[in-house]
Amino acid sequence: MTVRVAKSAGFCFGVSRAVEMVEQAASSGAQVVTLGPIIHNRHMVAHFEQMGIRVIDSPEQAEPGMTVVIRSHGVPRAVYQQLQARGVEIIDATCPFVKRIHGIVEKEEASGRLPLIMGTPSHPEIQGIAGWCKDCRIFDSPQALEDWIESGEISPETPVCMVSQTTSAEFLWKKSVQNAKKQFTNLKIFDTICRATEYRQTEAAQLSAECGAMVVVGDSKSSNTMQLAAICRKHCDKVMLVDNASELEPEFFRGVSEVGITAGASTPAWIIKEVNKTMSEITNADAVQEENFEELLEQSIKTLNTGDKVTGTVTGIGNTEVQVDLGTKHAGYIPYDEVSADSSVKPEDILHVGDEIEVFVVRVNDQEGTVQLSKKKLDGLKIWDEMASYVEDKTTVEGQITEENKGGLVATVKGIRVFIPASQSGIAKGGDMAGQVGKTVKMKITEVNRARRRVIGSIRAVKAEERKAAQEKIWSEIEKGKKYHGVVKSLTSYGAFVDIGGVDGMVHVSELSWNRIKTPADVVKVGDEIDVYVISFDPEKHKISLGYKTAEMNPWNQFMTNYNVGDVVDAKVVKMMTFGAFAEIIPGVDGLIHISQIADRRIGKPEDVLSEGQTVTVKITDIDAENKRISLSIRALLEAPADPTEEA
Repeated sequence: MTVRVAKSAGFCFGVSRAVEMVEQAASSGAQVVTLGPIIHNRHMVAHFEQMGIRVIDSPEQAEPGMTVVIRSHGVPRAVYQQLQARGVEIIDATCPFVKRIHGIVEKEEASGRLPLIMGTPSHPEIQGIAGWCKDCRIFDSPQALEDWIESGEISPETPVCMVSQTTSAEFLWKKSVQNAKKQFTNLKIFDTICRATEYRQTEAAQLSAECGAMVVVGDSKSSNTMQLAAICRKHCDKVMLVDNASELEPEFFRGVSEVGITAGASTPAWIIKEVNKTMSEITNADAVQEENFEELLEQSIKTLNTGDKVTGTVTGIGNTEVQVDLGTKHAGYIPYDEVSADSSVKPEDILHVGDEIEVFVVRVNDQEGTVQLSKKKLDGLKIWDEMASYVEDKTTVEGQITEENKGGLVATVKGIRVFIPASQSGIAKGGDMAGQVGKTVKMKITEVNRARRRVIGSIRAVKAEERKAAQEKIWSEIEKGKKYHGVVKSLTSYGAFVDIGGVDGMVHVSELSWNRIKTPADVVKVGDEIDVYVISFDPEKHKISLGYKTAEMNPWNQFMTNYNVGDVVDAKVVKMMTFGAFAEIIPGVDGLIHISQIADRRIGKPEDVLSEGQTVTVKITDIDAENKRISLSIRALLEAPADPTEEA
């Protein structure tokens, strides 16, 4: 018989965070109480009682000077107010994912929506969520949505929003969402099931489908533990729910070749370890008797010491630690925070069951038969060696920006904190430094000080290197007439400077437009992306003259393409002369209305009939393409056409 432990078994992030906050508060010497059990597990409650931490049931039991920890399930807004009025210090250990739901229902109700909350009405998490809105509806089955509509309790047109208890079953939520979409015409859906819960439930379903029996470890009062048991029973006929290893029944597993173990989010790691160890003893009892006595003796006397570097095999990846077989009678484990120096790295991303790894021995507990190990310490030594080589080799590396501070930026490179001074960030003074947080950037490592554990990096050095390479490429390939897509970097009174990929060229004001312009800003602005072409260049002086206006932009060419003699157009009078008036047909193209063609009578001067800025309807009477001259006439449109019947 083999035993398989689910990778996600045990404390979730929110529970682990809450337990840690309670322990930290207790270590400070404060009089700590928890408002209700911090998590649904009697063993953890007993553990806290031994530390002097007791449970109170209501805010009224809190006394001034106490430190009250709000449990991971969260509480209604009114409870916060009551505690504040009692003069106590409040430590909010509400799971961040639950806290997010509080914010959703509060905000959505304020915008006019009715919150619909899926979950167990009596569950503390649901009661806490409901306490952040004035009115809501709680349901635990998809049918409730239809019942509300049929009974008239809620109108189909009512604006509603839907959220879920973080530990709800995924299949129930999906079915409820489908029903809600059919029932309501104004609906907003927020998927608030914790992904850790979803992952644990999915893994439990897969494991139970593959194993002949399942052991679900957890408190029977825990909602997520009961959900896990229900999911396992859908796929496996033999499911045992136990609170601890003492409740295991060997007879239950008779005839089963493979047993799976999973645990609720409120189950401490030591209980899972105890269950796993007991199951191993049950399933391997016969096999142990067949092992070679000498091998057993050798394993039993093999010693481990703090500071040893040993090799082991990964046997399981739990929710808080990685199990490692060291070939001894000790149970080796790597706490999650000892897997990698990079907190964003998940153990399952870099370790897999069956992997052989090198680790440091951090602590040996012969009494319990356990060994605490660390992978990141060994990795750290190797990484520092790599960092030093990066400086020598001037290697370009990638890192993620994790924060901004007064002096510059902080990045993580292979788990090592790298400081990037503002002057080396590649961002102009006064630029958006905070906007870099979360981005992956390239940098050079310029300084490594192992003693002080300090590493300095430079993004600017990489950009300078890239710009130099781009410049060399441009100067090696540049030729007259070649086109580039560039960015306008700056404007002057005589033109615009454009970056064409590491090299700046200038577009003279005369090359920006075919029309008369006062300044380059009439055509382009800093930051514009434009297409330009090379007019001339001087490699020695590193000067490039660029053109922006093209033949296609030439107003005269546009006019010749779209207009002909005889066309009637609207034109704007732009200039008066003694012999006539010039009128703009399209921007950049004017035609002359001779004084004799302004009216159907003799006039003294154009101003007698026309004024600048006036729009008039004219006829194109002549186009002199060679000299780019156009003749226009108003009179031709005023004269009545000859009546062909008068000659008859």
